[in-house]
Amino acid sequence: MVVSYENSKKELKELFELYELAFEEKNQTVISETLKKIQQLKNKSKKNETKCFLSKESDSLDCYLEIHAGAGGTESQDWADMLRRMYMKWASGKNFKSALISEHKGDEAGIKSSTIKIEGDYIYGLLKSESGIHRLVRISPFDSGARRHTSFASVWVYPIVDENIDINIKESELRIDTYRSSGAGGQHVNTTDSAVRVTHIPTKIVVQCQNERSQHKNKETCMNMLKARLYDFEIKKREQEAKNIESSKSEIGWGHQIRSYVLHPYRLVKDNRTNYESSSPDKVLDGEIDDFLESSLYKINV
Repeated sequence: MVVSYENSKKELKELFELYELAFEEKNQTVISETLKKIQQLKNKSKKNETKCFLSKESDSLDCYLEIHAGAGGTESQDWADMLRRMYMKWASGKNFKSALISEHKGDEAGIKSSTIKIEGDYIYGLLKSESGIHRLVRISPFDSGARRHTSFASVWVYPIVDENIDINIKESELRIDTYRSSGAGGQHVNTTDSAVRVTHIPTKIVVQCQNERSQHKNKETCMNMLKARLYDFEIKKREQEAKNIESSKSEIGWGHQIRSYVLHPYRLVKDNRTNYESSSPDKVLDGEIDDFLESSLYKINV
């Protein structure tokens, strides 16, 4: 980071000197090109600044992101689906790799729960502050009376454990169940119990996977997810947080939200921890969440 800072400082000085020369000669082409390069350098420096805040052991790891609909039936299930789409669009826009691990569809629309895997540079460090309750206020598309509804969904982010990190899991502490996948996949999925659910009895942590046709592969994915959950569990315990993730899941509702997305009667997205706001909820829900992620990083580290 120090070398990058020195290089950026040197490059900025050279660009300013070039700009001054072009300004004196009234060379508009060089002026425009120099201003463009200064903006690019600014963006690069911003990324390096963000990485300075991602220095914890697990920050550089990939992550699993879980989304669960709160109480409220179709409304909350549709909101959970909107959040899933937001994070996957964010990942796609950053050229990060994302994959759907497990998903349970809603009764009428949306999803009851979903787990996605996201791989990329410092993914867990960037997304870890997204864990919490997300609240939506809007005119319901499912209400014939066009009334305003408030919906809740929870998001939980866990680091994918590196192979070099040893997590000891005893077979005697596991309960492994198999069931038929409820997702797409054709005749095979509908006739075999390929989906796998693993429960870690001491911590009551449950993971499940149904995206592979092979029960063996689904079990392997579950074990990797369980390692991630147990690793995250131990991190939280070491940091002596007041509540661990499981206890903070106790209520997906009022008074627990970390961020509110209001589409009616006004349009605003506000993070309740940092007070950062955006008046463009459509852009946020389309995956433009970088400013929220950065403001959370600054709040934690400054």
